[in-house]
Order: sequence, then C-alpha cells, then structure tokens
Amino acid sequence: MATIYCCRECGANLNLQPADLFPPEFYFEAGNKNTLSFAAVDSSKFRFEKEDKIRPFFETVNYWGIQRKRTKIMCNSCGKLVGHIYDDGPTMMTGIGQFGFGPSQVVPRNPRYRFKIKALSITSQT
Repeated sequence: MATIYCCRECGANLNLQPADLFPPEFYFEAGNKNTLSFAAVDSSKFRFEKEDKIRPFFETVNYWGIQRKRTKIMCNSCGKLVGHIYDDGPTMMTGIGQFGFGPSQVVPRNPRYRFKIKALSITSQT
C-alpha cells in the first residue's frame, strides 16, 4: 500500500517518501503535534526561505534557546507554507543514550523536514 502526500491547496504531489518518515515515538518534541517529520525530501518540489526569529522556544527536552534559525518549506506550485526545516546539526550522542537510559534519550539533530498535517492531503493507494 502506497501513501501519497499532496499539497492541500493546489493538489501537487510533493513526492514525500514514507520510508523517510520518522516514527512518532522516535524523539520527544514539544511542538510535534499535528506534524509529520521526514529525514529527506525532493527539493525540486519545494521553495525554501530562511527564517531567523529571536524569541524563546523549546524544541526538545535538551534543545531550547532564544534565537531560532529554521527554514520555511513552501510548495513550489502554489507557494503555500507547508512546513519547516529544523537544521539542528549532528546527533547529540550515539550508543545507548544519555546517562545510559536507552535509545529513547538520543535526540536526533540532523535536518528534520517537519510538515503540517493540515497543509497536506494524504491518500493511500493499494
């Protein structure tokens, strides 16, 4: 069964691969409600715009700050904002996790492509 992710505004296929989708329990994220996170995207389907805000944010248990640098992801067909890229850098640790508590404490910090569910039209084909 294949899952197809399209822009809700214009119906363009965004070519997001379910194999690149992070499982919801992969990491804790304060703002992860109503979003889907992917490890990679087809850059020909999107336009990217840098954003730099100075205001407090809490991204994960161990990642927070005052200045947030992220990139807006917009549909290449209609220009609607569909999500953000959080470029957090390399993973914080490898192995068994922080303080040896297991892999659930490992915070992935590679680029995450986070899409708003309300900006996507998700269909399944058999």
